[in-house]
Amino acid sequence: MAHLFEPFSIRDVTFRNRIAVSPMCQYSSTNGFANDWHKIHLASRAVGGSGLVLTEAAAVEARGRISPQDLGIWSDEHIENLAQIVELIHNFGAVAGIQLAHAGRKASTAKPSKGGKFLDESQEGWRPLVSSSAIAFSKDAPIPEALTLEGIQQVTQAFIQAAQRSLQAGFKVIEIHAAHGYLLHQFLSPLANTRTDDYGGSFENRTRLIREVVEGVREIWPQSNPLFVRISATDWVDKGWDIEQSIALSDKLKSLGVDLIDCSSGGIIPGINIPSKPGYQTQFAERIRKEAKIETGAVGLITSPEQAEKIINTGVADIVLLGRELLRNPYWPHLAAKQLGHEKLWPVQYDRAWL
Repeated sequence: MAHLFEPFSIRDVTFRNRIAVSPMCQYSSTNGFANDWHKIHLASRAVGGSGLVLTEAAAVEARGRISPQDLGIWSDEHIENLAQIVELIHNFGAVAGIQLAHAGRKASTAKPSKGGKFLDESQEGWRPLVSSSAIAFSKDAPIPEALTLEGIQQVTQAFIQAAQRSLQAGFKVIEIHAAHGYLLHQFLSPLANTRTDDYGGSFENRTRLIREVVEGVREIWPQSNPLFVRISATDWVDKGWDIEQSIALSDKLKSLGVDLIDCSSGGIIPGINIPSKPGYQTQFAERIRKEAKIETGAVGLITSPEQAEKIINTGVADIVLLGRELLRNPYWPHLAAKQLGHEKLWPVQYDRAWL
């Protein structure tokens, strides 16, 4: 059996293989609600054979959306539509997961097809934006308000309440988004965090918010269900967040009940030259897996079945998360199984000799 298609268990949840759908914003919601597009988009990846299907970033506060069209889970009213998607994903053999997020100072932007620039109140945007410190993301970005201690507690509670709604919707996996320059990453990185209180300065202080969020979520999230955290393993900038800090953080998160680190990178400031090439981030998944002794996910320009198989077979990571490749072809897992000599995975409705 190809290692990529070995079942994978975390706590009481078993994934049929090591292929996960990476969270990808769809910019298709109104007021945070999932709709028919999300149903078709996510259910088709379950039919396509992936073991884990993660939603796009779901904002835990309305002000935490990246764009006005982002998915949301800040209201009980969002639960019903999400529950319908969960049921579809589970009916088609995959495990349903949700990514919980807060954009912080990178919120209130136009969707990419509309240019991605920051929006003001006259353009469906909102103010104020919030962050660890009153430092704008870029020259053309609004200056955010530094969260007060009360505001930090409000954000923590928003993540916990979102986790409770995720449980009510039936999700089996939660991934907390602490990467790509969004709010939790803004606390981690000294490039965005210049606080002088208990949430800034030292490594211990800069990691305090993510640790408190994880502790709060793990307390209400069933012990039978996995908890993931996505991090940017490096800022790719001197004096920024780096892989050594990521290893240390991963070790702390493991002790708090995190089961897997989803290893991405970058996003804290614009204009950084990131050496993108096939598998360029897998080195981070491998180091964190070996040195923090926690399960990891590899993501970033993973496109071929042989490449994905090697990542799993050689112990670089425990799962691979595919984004663009699964947009191009939701049935990539089926084709990968055939190419790697694994038994057919096709749904019976599609199972014909020409497949």
